[in-house]
Amino acid sequence: MANEVRLRFPPSPTGYLHIGGARTAILNWLYARKHNGKLILRIEDTDAERSSEASIQGIIDGLNWLGIDWDEGPYFQTDFTADHQAAAQKLLDSGKAYKCFCTKEDLESKREAALAAKDEVRYDGTCSKLTPAEIAQKETAGIPSVVRFKVPDRPGAVGYNDLVLGRIEQQYSEISDFVIVRSNGKPLYLLCNVVDDIRDRISHVVRGQDHKDNTNRQILLYEALGAPIPFFAHMPLTLDTNKAKISKRSHGEIVAVQWYRDNGFLPWAMVNFLCLLGWSAGDDREIFSKEELLAAFTLERINKSNAIFNYKKDDPKFITDPKLLNINGHYLRTMDLGELAVLVKKELEAAGIWQAAYEAERKEWFLTTLDMTRERFYTLKDFVTQGRAWFTDDFEMCPNALKKNILKHPELKEWLPELADRMDALAVFSAEETEKVARDFAEGKDIKPGIPINGSRAVLTGQIKGPSMFEVFAHLGKETVVRRLREAGKWFAE
Repeated sequence: MANEVRLRFPPSPTGYLHIGGARTAILNWLYARKHNGKLILRIEDTDAERSSEASIQGIIDGLNWLGIDWDEGPYFQTDFTADHQAAAQKLLDSGKAYKCFCTKEDLESKREAALAAKDEVRYDGTCSKLTPAEIAQKETAGIPSVVRFKVPDRPGAVGYNDLVLGRIEQQYSEISDFVIVRSNGKPLYLLCNVVDDIRDRISHVVRGQDHKDNTNRQILLYEALGAPIPFFAHMPLTLDTNKAKISKRSHGEIVAVQWYRDNGFLPWAMVNFLCLLGWSAGDDREIFSKEELLAAFTLERINKSNAIFNYKKDDPKFITDPKLLNINGHYLRTMDLGELAVLVKKELEAAGIWQAAYEAERKEWFLTTLDMTRERFYTLKDFVTQGRAWFTDDFEMCPNALKKNILKHPELKEWLPELADRMDALAVFSAEETEKVARDFAEGKDIKPGIPINGSRAVLTGQIKGPSMFEVFAHLGKETVVRRLREAGKWFAE
């Protein structure tokens, strides 16, 4: 191949961009960027019945969200049908392909005969022996035909050095003459893909192992068309916990990149995580900046075994892969507060609890709130679920507050309003002063301090865990603290 590194991501626009496809795009992108190469986006839209403009836009939107940019395209495979047909004709003219007039019934009969004889089921090349006169006669009679590639009849094997799997070979005698053009005149994927890669000067083909069985046949096509053969790297597949391949049809929107975008995940966290599905840097690192990932990435460190994406499809609570949650949580906790504020603003706006003051007189309060609360959060959605009470009085009580008996003391219904009165009397409403009041209150009632303190956390934030409770008092402010403590009774069953 030429010295220029050129890769392609060729999705089929028959649905959204799912995590398996996104992972393929990311690894192609990484290799291209690391080697100062080019990435081509090519939409393989030959399945007219299932392809749609919405799917095309969804793929582009998903790549843009992930930050996966490309250098050429998007090209559309259907725009190059003439190239595919011309390649097929070139193979026919050179005798490297032939028209096959065998009917479905003929092929089934051959199959049954092979099975009966306990032979390998493969096309026997009947139509490769037709004379020009016989071909013309069948065409005149209107008998439909496909175009088959004629596998060289010679000893030995066709093979290649896979950059992930190592040497892969297949004996010529094991490869049946295969169809490259349907009876309706439409070229098949095997040929289209090769013709497109030749035209786009692709140097490296990085794709899933589900395409591995096509490769030797495609190498024969490269050779027959007189084109250089690219390097191949076949990645392990992305499987679910039942070891089934992740797919749009069987797994639904829960494996769509857009689902993660819409449910509070950060794009680089997703890129970081997807790289770790079947690849490692050779050490224990799981967090990579873009620069670190580019420096560490090699095709040779892609695992041979399939990767498992953990999630609970039928769990109503839905928890995605724990590693993804941890990586996303890391980025939430370490990213620039200003950048985080922009993202959280969108979540609060969507939830109807955004206040313009958070960008004006309460900006510092808003940023401090984010910094205080994000230590226990894993997605952006957590700011409007677990963190909702920081921004509105309209919040729900965490079920664990009752399960863990945080509000088990019936006296709290009266005690917390009493505590509110003590808090309301404070001239200085600080963490230090509120702590003193809370502990003195507990001592006066002859109870453990944790009882009113933990009860206060529940009715003030709806949660049982979070920042230091005395920082919570001080940051929420006297007005909010006093009001919610006085209204504590609404959280207790009658």
